[in-house]
Amino acid sequence: MNKVRRVTLHTIAKQVGVSATTISRVLSGQAARYRISKSTEETVLQAAAELGYLPDQLARGLRIKRTHTIGLIIPDISNPFFSTLARNIEIEARKAGYSIILSDIQEETQLEVESTRLLQSRKVEGLIICPAGEQSEHLKAILRIELPMVIVDRHFPELECPYVVSDNYKGSFEAVSYFIENNHRIIAFIQGRLHTSVNNDRVRGYRDALKKHNIPFDEAFIVGDSFGERNGYVGAKMLLNRASRPTAIIAASNLISLGAMRAIYEEGLKIPDEISMISFDDQPYSDYLATPMTTVAQQTTEMGQIAFKLLMSQINLERPRDTEGVVLSTELKIRKSVKKLEPAFMKETKEETFIGA
Repeated sequence: MNKVRRVTLHTIAKQVGVSATTISRVLSGQAARYRISKSTEETVLQAAAELGYLPDQLARGLRIKRTHTIGLIIPDISNPFFSTLARNIEIEARKAGYSIILSDIQEETQLEVESTRLLQSRKVEGLIICPAGEQSEHLKAILRIELPMVIVDRHFPELECPYVVSDNYKGSFEAVSYFIENNHRIIAFIQGRLHTSVNNDRVRGYRDALKKHNIPFDEAFIVGDSFGERNGYVGAKMLLNRASRPTAIIAASNLISLGAMRAIYEEGLKIPDEISMISFDDQPYSDYLATPMTTVAQQTTEMGQIAFKLLMSQINLERPRDTEGVVLSTELKIRKSVKKLEPAFMKETKEETFIGA
């Protein structure tokens, strides 16, 4: 196999017949400053293009201590919420002349720890991290070395670091309240990853909405332990085979809702005729499902834009690291997946099937 020859400044210098220093000055846009003739400049640029010269950006970055690269860590690239978030951050980075090194940690804290170390070794100028959400000690270590960092989606109250999150409590509270307005009283919740700020806030919103409307809380109607599709499927199967089946389900993520819908259809039930549903995370397909899905929409685009701007303000030393968080509002997008129950049915289900814990 023929070895591919790397084109260097010396390669171009040999072809053109000038020094490597002259080549460097031309390619870095400093020809005029060093009084290099226009003809020489044009000859160098043409030779570089013909030879396919690519500058070593990492080496250059190390010399000037700017790599124009940031690290982005997300829990699950297959989740449309995170892939959309990553896309918007990458768009903002490109506008600012920055590149992204993306790490998908597959919801694993250990992979998150390893990724932070790897990205630091690549000399990134800052980190945007959507953490798995269970541990923060490795993030505290990053703060101690003063590497610019922003936390997105899941955060830790004890971490003195800027963050951007959704108002998950309000989103969940409004979704459950909407069920109740439509006369539902047996409302189940398929939750996501346990002990994360996102899940904790959504569960709290669910419980407080029940409490506000004097509906007893029953622990048995909260199931699940991850934000994945399989969790939604298994959780819905459990709920639908209870003696007291819920009339409504809120899914803590779009992937959970997909799994839950598969279970609902396998059980021979129809949305919303026999069971109503609301999902967190609005997606382009939400309008095009057999029954358009009512969703709790997050400001994913704005979340990515704000996260990048907060990071750049640290990198460019516009202001010291801000420990204040940005909380973005959610919106309940009402479609057709929630059925309004008749008051008589509401009364019957409340008396016969729901006993407070």
